[in-house]
Amino acid sequence: MVASLTSPTDTTERQNQKLLKITEVLMRRVEQATDDGGAAYAQFQRAVMLEDQVKARTRDLEHTLDLLNDSNRRLADSINAAETARADLSNAIETIQEGFALFDSDEALILCNSRFGMHMPDLRRHLHPGLRFPDYVDLVSRSAFLVLPDGTTPEEWAADRRRRHLDRHVVFNVAARNDRWIQVSEHRTPTGKTVIMQTDVTDIVRLERQERGKLLDDQARLIRATLDHIGQGVCIFDKERRLAGWNEKVGEMLSIPTGRIRLGADFDLLFEQVSGDLIGGKGIDKAGFDAWVHQAQRRRPLSFELQSKSGAILDVFAQEIPDRGFVISFTDITAERMAVRALADAKSELEQRVLERTLDLEDALADAERANSSKSRFVAAASHDLLQPLSAAKLYISSLRNEDLDPLHREIVHKTQNALASAEDLIGALLDISKLESGKAAVDISAVDIGKVLRQLDDEFAPLAAQKGLELRVRPTDLTLRTDARYIRRILQNLISNAIRYTESGKILVGVRRIGKSLRLEVWDTGPGIPEDDQEKVFQEFQRLNARASAGDGLGLGLAIVERACALLGHPLSLRSIPGRGTVFTVTVPLAKPIRPRFGERAAPDLKLPSFLRGLIILLVENDAELRSAMTLLLETWGVEVLAVAGGDEALALLEEIQLAPDALLVDYQLDNEIGLDVIARLRERFGPLPARIVTADHSAEVAAACAAARVDVLQKPVGAHALEVFLAGVPKG
Repeated sequence: MVASLTSPTDTTERQNQKLLKITEVLMRRVEQATDDGGAAYAQFQRAVMLEDQVKARTRDLEHTLDLLNDSNRRLADSINAAETARADLSNAIETIQEGFALFDSDEALILCNSRFGMHMPDLRRHLHPGLRFPDYVDLVSRSAFLVLPDGTTPEEWAADRRRRHLDRHVVFNVAARNDRWIQVSEHRTPTGKTVIMQTDVTDIVRLERQERGKLLDDQARLIRATLDHIGQGVCIFDKERRLAGWNEKVGEMLSIPTGRIRLGADFDLLFEQVSGDLIGGKGIDKAGFDAWVHQAQRRRPLSFELQSKSGAILDVFAQEIPDRGFVISFTDITAERMAVRALADAKSELEQRVLERTLDLEDALADAERANSSKSRFVAAASHDLLQPLSAAKLYISSLRNEDLDPLHREIVHKTQNALASAEDLIGALLDISKLESGKAAVDISAVDIGKVLRQLDDEFAPLAAQKGLELRVRPTDLTLRTDARYIRRILQNLISNAIRYTESGKILVGVRRIGKSLRLEVWDTGPGIPEDDQEKVFQEFQRLNARASAGDGLGLGLAIVERACALLGHPLSLRSIPGRGTVFTVTVPLAKPIRPRFGERAAPDLKLPSFLRGLIILLVENDAELRSAMTLLLETWGVEVLAVAGGDEALALLEEIQLAPDALLVDYQLDNEIGLDVIARLRERFGPLPARIVTADHSAEVAAACAAARVDVLQKPVGAHALEVFLAGVPKG
């Protein structure tokens, strides 16, 4: 009953009141009791015990209440601390300059500062805790202050924004009204929450835009200055055939009034007057050029020549640019074409000048013989200097082979070529004698396929022998010799040439005879023979037994070179002759192991007229102006684009200016202040492994070794047109 009257949920005061009430009632019942059986005393005793239990329970309740009060105090302190921390966090977030927002792992907004969405005021009333992230993205996409990219709808922007939200970290820029820009940085926390920072980057974007505009203006001024200072006339048209850029030389070259050259001028209207001023073109007509300009498909580069009524000749090059526009350049080549005409008019004079130079060379050799101690140095230096103008002359003559010449002029050109070839042979012979006499000649002993050498000599001399009515027979062989390939060819070449020169009728036989471990090369002729008393004399310089031989038949150096070359190689040389019946020269050479043909080796192609070279871009570095002009003229007649400079610095400056890499390099070995190999190395470092050739009149072994070490082949001066064709045929077009 006591337990039912008191409840643990009652307060201590309430429980005390109930217990006192119970005690009072019990005491009253004891006092009123009349029985003598001791029941009253028992009830009193139970009341006392009950009071003790109540006191104990009261103490327990008081202790529990103390613990509860202490817990309440600590909870209140924790709540106060949390509220303080939350307030501090809100204040801290509010003080930062960027917009800040935090979404929980369920994509609901927890909190944000007042700067979040600062450039989109129509979002402010929606930014409250609990806002879902997809709803937030939809609100932004429909904001009146958001500037969408061109062609993008709000739905597309929102879909793209949600895709970016899938990444853990993402940074992007958003454009707002009034030319404002906000950078949005979104990051995922380890607990799955999302932090969004919004930074105003308007000043940075505007500064970058200003700097970019300034850079574009500077580039435009630089391009304009470049166009105005180059020697070509240039005009640029956009894809609608409207004038987008030009320089002043266009108007000068085409005689277009200044008022008509303006930005946006239509091509057809601009060139309408120009077409009336042209009296002829080479390679294309006006209709063909118009068709090229108006064609819908991709245009191929176009090159042709135009001649104005004033007589000026313009080389025109048109090329499409990436945006479907096109560039047209005009180069005044009147001077070059006049030089070609002047060269044609002076062919006979050139032949006389070459002959005079040959006679001067004979006088120089006579002086060198009287001063034998300085002969080698003089001949080497003089020959090197002569090869420069001789190279230029050969190239000028070669450039005429594509011209439509009448038979008389063609014959004159042929004779001029023969005279130049004779001069070249003489200079080559002098160089050989100079090397052999000086003792500085270097040899490269290796296995030589002598059968291949004999076949080449047969092809070389058969027409010459047939021209004199002689029969040239070269016996084939498959044997291999151990010798120097260059000198053994020179030896046989001189012996065959000497036999043809002094044989008036009959035949020349070139054969081989195996003698043990050696091979004897024999050259037989049916010429006048050599008397025994003169057989020693024929190996001396400038000795010609046939008094009727002309200067064009040589200076009597061939057999002198043969004797010295055989002595250098250690190949025994012998002569047998019967006057009136003929002569035989023999050279004994040791045999070598047969040469195995390399896998995939094949003969070089037979080159035709090099029209396939059109469009190649060649960088020519040559400090001799005459030779540079001659080689440029020859290459341009083949359709090759030539960038001609005098040195390496000028070459690099030109290529940097035009921003164009050449297809191949032709570089003189000895430039004014540098070596050609160094120039090639600099150009390859800048533009990659370009095909290259060194052009030199220096036949020394040191130069050959240096070029071989640099993996650069050599074109010897005087440079022949065929040698240039062979090199350029293997150059890939860029």
